[in-house]
Amino acid sequence: MSRRHRRAAPPVAPPRRRRAPRGPCAVSLAFLCGLAAAMLACDSPPPAATGAVASGGPERAGAAADAEPAPPDAAAAQLSDAAAELAYTPAEPPDSAVELAYTPAAPPDAGAAMSYVAAAPDAAAAALDGGAPDAAAAALDGGSPDAAAAALDGGAPDAGLPGSSEGCPDDMVLVEGDYCPVVDQICLKHHKEYEKDQERRATPSNEAEGPTTVSERCLEYRRPSECLSKKRAPMRFCVDRYEWPNRKGELPALLVSWRQAVKACEGVGKRLCTEDEFNFACEGEEMLPYTYGFARDATKCNIDRPFRQREVTLYHYERCMRHPKCKAELERLDQRVPAGSMPACVSPFGAYDLNGNINEWVVRPGRKSPERSGLKGGWWGPMRGRCRPTVGFHKEEDYGYEQGFRCCKDAAAR
Repeated sequence: MSRRHRRAAPPVAPPRRRRAPRGPCAVSLAFLCGLAAAMLACDSPPPAATGAVASGGPERAGAAADAEPAPPDAAAAQLSDAAAELAYTPAEPPDSAVELAYTPAAPPDAGAAMSYVAAAPDAAAAALDGGAPDAAAAALDGGSPDAAAAALDGGAPDAGLPGSSEGCPDDMVLVEGDYCPVVDQICLKHHKEYEKDQERRATPSNEAEGPTTVSERCLEYRRPSECLSKKRAPMRFCVDRYEWPNRKGELPALLVSWRQAVKACEGVGKRLCTEDEFNFACEGEEMLPYTYGFARDATKCNIDRPFRQREVTLYHYERCMRHPKCKAELERLDQRVPAGSMPACVSPFGAYDLNGNINEWVVRPGRKSPERSGLKGGWWGPMRGRCRPTVGFHKEEDYGYEQGFRCCKDAAAR
């Protein structure tokens, strides 16, 4: 028998790889996919943030209670009405910078009286994400930086108002004198809410323990305050007469971050006030606990109004105005009064509303980002509302419905 030789099988060719499509169609497809993803992310709420409680000596007691309330999550639901004051609105993600421009809000029944025009989103994003300070001021005020500077620095002086504008723009007042860095202010009588909280937390050694959820409101201080510093520091600078936008009769801005405030002041040729500058502008050389004196008085400044728990997440102002739920919630919470509408709420130098109405952002020198921010003065709620305390746990990107600012500037040489 003859043997047949088996033929070797031909080699199998490897499968061909499909090349990714090229050309204008592929580019368009990628662009549309990216655009769709961006649109889905636009309305994503900001991530939740954990609050912090300030600690320290008497001047820092109750600092956390001066903060803005938190969203109604499971933890906040367990807090009492007073404890809810400990939380705040977290900063929005960096990619939402387009929402950072805002327009100061008018009262719910006075929407037609609003005098600002919102900046376009693109302009706001460019201004607040690395743009020039002038552009930031334009985005906040809705006009050109030159127009904003002219309105704020070149207007006619307010006739008959307290204080002097010597060496300062007409819309600012001169703060000059010797400042005491460390003071001793002794409270003679606290609010009954605070006293009850102290009793609840008292230990056998008569010392309060554990975190407090009640703001330390003092009804009367001993006169006079005592300067504990060996030497006072001479100071001379200018401060806005009113809270931003620094126009009498208008509601102060809110839902603004520390970084926005810095750029807004720079955009009109000014700067955000430092912690010490705020102290001195508020208390004067007499070291007043309250800008108007030693006894707490809710008829003089916008303080001690009923607390209202926030129930809806709030966005930066301009974005909030585009969301019906956010806008309605802000109108429900808002208890501001127009700048300068309470004549007795004026400092020894002639600056209005340094206590109450809204918390004001300040610069804390010597600190690194994002810890350079502080809030002072208190707002309309049942908070401390004094000159000296500083709330220091809010980061530079944070914002809240009770957070605004005013600007300072070096005074002209004599």
